[in-house]
Amino acid sequence: MNKVLITGGAGYVGSVLTPYLLSKGFQITVLDLMIYGEKVLGNHKNLKVIKGDIRNKELLKKILSGHDTVIHLACISNDPSFELNPKLGKSINFDAFEPLVETSLKSGVKRFIYASSSSVYGIKKDKEVIETAGVDPLTDYSKYKVDCENILKKFYSNDFSSVIIRPATVCGYAPRQRLDVVVNILTNHAYNKREIRVFGGKQLRPNIHIFDMARAYELLLTADKSKISGKVFNAGYDNQTVNDIALTV
Repeated sequence: MNKVLITGGAGYVGSVLTPYLLSKGFQITVLDLMIYGEKVLGNHKNLKVIKGDIRNKELLKKILSGHDTVIHLACISNDPSFELNPKLGKSINFDAFEPLVETSLKSGVKRFIYASSSSVYGIKKDKEVIETAGVDPLTDYSKYKVDCENILKKFYSNDFSSVIIRPATVCGYAPRQRLDVVVNILTNHAYNKREIRVFGGKQLRPNIHIFDMARAYELLLTADKSKISGKVFNAGYDNQTVNDIALTV
């Protein structure tokens, strides 16, 4: 699984994951619209960066051949952004998904890793939300995540290993930083304003550090397919209240 194509590889998670995997000896191709800037990843002998759109089927056919694995990160990545333009969000987060999976399969890709979201569970009263818990998506963003999971499951075979990961909210510093997630918001305010404002505070927010997220993808790349094929994995660390996060910050 040495040759990897990462969609959205210049985004928040991708800007950490890509150099991390390069440091581990992987050959990486990044496909990204680069709407947040083109100087995020730097240069590396084993890195190829393509400025392009996952909705471009002809481009996918051209570039997917020769890759062992696809890590699919590209999406409109939160509810507020999705709601700004629902039609655009649907075209990227849902409509483009099945053509990408089909083209990957036809191009000889052996493993497809899909970045879903823990938001697919909705609101649960259970203290432990495990992978077999029922999904109850509450927004279009999370509903399309579930829809894409179901599409990917249809393509699973012995020759095409599909695996779904449902991350908690990712936090921490990245070259392409995000300041719209709770740990990063509070840290930004604490440093720049010397003050943190908390609304409510008892809300639980599960998080995972961005470097742990990169390690999780490495694990899915290197694991024996018998252990991960066709399976769903949660990825998270602490599930803390916003008050507890604020106090830590």
